[in-house]
Amino acid sequence: MLSESKKIYMDNGATTPVFPEAIEAMADCMRNAFGNPSSIHYFGRLAYEKMDTARAQVAALIGAPKEDILFTSGGTEADNMVLLGIAERHPGGHIITSSIEHPAVFDTCKHLAKQGYDITYLPVDEYGMVDPDSVKAALRPDTCLVSVMHANNEVGTIQPIKEIGHIVNEAGIPFHVDAVQSVGKIEVDVNELGCDLLTCSSHKINGPKGAGALYIRRGTKINRHVYGGGQERKMRSGTENVPGIVGFGVAAQITAQNWREKAEYNRKLAKYLTEGILSQIDDSFLNGHPVNRLPHNVNVSFSYIEGEALLLYLDMKGIAVSSGSACSSGSLSPSHVLTAMGLPKERLHSAIRMTLGMGNTMEDMDYVINVFKEKVAVLRAASPFFVKK
Repeated sequence: MLSESKKIYMDNGATTPVFPEAIEAMADCMRNAFGNPSSIHYFGRLAYEKMDTARAQVAALIGAPKEDILFTSGGTEADNMVLLGIAERHPGGHIITSSIEHPAVFDTCKHLAKQGYDITYLPVDEYGMVDPDSVKAALRPDTCLVSVMHANNEVGTIQPIKEIGHIVNEAGIPFHVDAVQSVGKIEVDVNELGCDLLTCSSHKINGPKGAGALYIRRGTKINRHVYGGGQERKMRSGTENVPGIVGFGVAAQITAQNWREKAEYNRKLAKYLTEGILSQIDDSFLNGHPVNRLPHNVNVSFSYIEGEALLLYLDMKGIAVSSGSACSSGSLSPSHVLTAMGLPKERLHSAIRMTLGMGNTMEDMDYVINVFKEKVAVLRAASPFFVKK
């Protein structure tokens, strides 16, 4: 049994600890490559070279040419750039997305709907899976963009992106994939997926916060929304966050070398954790697809309890997890993802997301299972609806 003073971090879907190598590279950049990459003198050229190296490192992780990588502040900005940048080229057009997208896409689509755009939100099944046939059926002559996430940030379900990409490519419509959760966890190759645009984020792959990337396939037309000095191919003006980009590049390089090994290890931990919880706690449920899911994601619900109360108990025991998505913390509304999946009310409000990563061990999993057993029992004992079997 672990000491209760030990802290176990299992919220890697929200953010990840930074690789020491990335921290060292960023510190060196701030000390020695502090020039503005747009300047033509030595200090500017050095900063530009470091940024160019990082661009190649990020590109290699997703199988893209480095010239097609545009740096942003993160996945949210990149998603907004895609939706707003393409919508502006097609006033009042039609956009297809899924009903379980990250708020960076979901809320931007709601904003565009208020501006007169027609948005189709594709339904999902009980596992959070989009049917490719529903994409085909939703296509119209005025469809200007299809945006479907690669893997869901809450339940970890992996979408049939290759099949969807084939359908959208045949229709000649730009296809965007939010791959923030999947990059570095499963194989992501822009050509295999058939996407024209793809977003990813540094802090999900053990890089620093404040850096992300947007892949734009050559020939894909997208309007810019930030004007100024013309950085990033005039698509995103403003002096680049060179240290953050350098850290992102190092994290991408390390991830490209070891993601398969990490995925296999996390899959074993996740399987052990899931089976331990479901077999030892009555009325517990796994949310998301049982097989086609991110290897590090475990999302479970429990009848007769509130997820927020359980989360606080877990935190008191040194276990860091999230209820639903950390990106929408502070909201008391049930998850739009779990709602779209048609989960019953008690499972909507008791969902706990655990996302494994650096430093997690099998010993951690045993400790977590035991704490879940203890705290779920405590909460159920206080519930007027729970009847002990």
